[in-house]
Amino acid sequence: MTDEVAKTVEECARAAKQAAPSLATASNEAIDTALGAMADRLLTSKDSVLEANHADLEKARADGMSAGLLDRLTITEDRLTGMAEQLRLLAAAPHQERSVPISSLDDGLRLVERRRPVGVIGANYEARPNVTVDVASQLVKSRNGGVLRTGSAALGSAQRLLDEVIAPALSAAGIAPEVIQLVPRAEREAAAALVSLPGLVPLVILRGSGESTRSLATEAATHGVRTLAHADGGGVLYVDEAADAETVRALVAGSLDRLGVCNRLNLLLIHTAVYDQLWPTISGALDERSVRPSLPPHEHAIGYEWALDSEHEATVTVARVADLTEAVTIANEQTSGLAAGIATEDAATAETFFDAYQGTGVFWNAPTRLLDGFKLLGVPETGINLDRVPGPRGPVTYTDLYVRQYAVLPAER
Repeated sequence: MTDEVAKTVEECARAAKQAAPSLATASNEAIDTALGAMADRLLTSKDSVLEANHADLEKARADGMSAGLLDRLTITEDRLTGMAEQLRLLAAAPHQERSVPISSLDDGLRLVERRRPVGVIGANYEARPNVTVDVASQLVKSRNGGVLRTGSAALGSAQRLLDEVIAPALSAAGIAPEVIQLVPRAEREAAAALVSLPGLVPLVILRGSGESTRSLATEAATHGVRTLAHADGGGVLYVDEAADAETVRALVAGSLDRLGVCNRLNLLLIHTAVYDQLWPTISGALDERSVRPSLPPHEHAIGYEWALDSEHEATVTVARVADLTEAVTIANEQTSGLAAGIATEDAATAETFFDAYQGTGVFWNAPTRLLDGFKLLGVPETGINLDRVPGPRGPVTYTDLYVRQYAVLPAER
C-alpha cells in the first residue's frame, strides 16, 4: 500500500469522525429533512447524475466489462426514480428508540438500554453507484458518519451523487456535509487501508465478489476492525414432488429477472420423482430468460455462484435429488447460506424444509429475489449479512447500526 493512498483514506476517516457529532446530535426532523432533500435532489440533478454514469459506462465498455457487471453499473431514469422513492420511504420510517426500559433493579434502581451510534462506519462496494445512496442514507438515518469506497468503474457516478445529492442535502438540513466521505482514489489499496483504522472506523461494511471480500474481512480482523461482510450469494430452489407446475414456472422465471445479483436463482434441485414430468416447464422458463442449465455431470462445485462469473452469468445449475433431506443438505453444506426456497403444495413438507434449512432467508412458493432490504423491510439495505453468530443477520438496515449501552438510573419520580 502506498503512503499516499493510506494518507487519503485516513484523512477521509478523520474528517468523518470530526463531523460525526453534528449527525449524532441531530434531531429526528433534521435527519428526515436531509433524506427527503436527497430524494428531491436526485430528481433535480437527474441529468448531471446520468451524465456522470454515462461516462463511467463508456469507459467500462471500452475496458471490456461484461454485460452483467454493466447492468450493475447502470443508472437508468427508472432506477434513479426508484432510488428517490426509497429515500422518501426511509425518511418516513420510524426512528429507533434511543432509550428502552429493560427492568427494575434492587434499591429502587432501573435498567435502561441506550442505543448509540457506532460513530463512523466504513463501506467498501464494487461497481454499483446506487449503493452510494443506499449506504449513505442508512448511515444518516442511524446517526453514523461514513467513509465510502467504491471501485474505479463507479467512482465518477458516486462522486457526482455525493457532490450534488448527498452533501448539499445534509448541509441544507444543518448537518455537517463532511460526515459522509467518499474516498477519491481508484486504487484497490484504498480498500485495505479502510479496514486498518480501528480507532477511526471500527466497523466496515463489505460488499462484493467472494474472494476479495473474504480477503478484506481477514485483513480487517488483523487490525481489530469488525466487518459486516456480504461476500457470497446464490439462491436455491428445491422443487418437491408435490410442487405445482405453474408455480414452479413462475418461480424460475421470476428468480432470473436479473442475473448479476446475489439473490437470483443459482441452484435448482428437482425431486427425481417429478424431474421428467416438470423438466419441459422448467426448461421453457429458463429459455424465457435466455438462461442455460448446467446439467450433470457438473465440472464445477454444485453451489458455484454464476452471478460472479462474467463469462457464464446466464447459467443455472440443475440437479436431481432423491428427497427433501438431500436437497436441504446440499443447500446447507454446499452453498453460501444466503437463501433457499421450496416449491410444494404440501404444508408439512414446507415446514420440514423451513426447520432444516439454516441459511439467512427461507421461502415457500416465493422467489429468493425477495431477500432484499427494500423488498422485505421497505427500506434500503447496506448489504446482507450471512454470519451464523449473534448480531444483525440478513438484510442490514439502519435499525441494526448501533451499539448497546446499559444504563442504571434512579427510579422515576
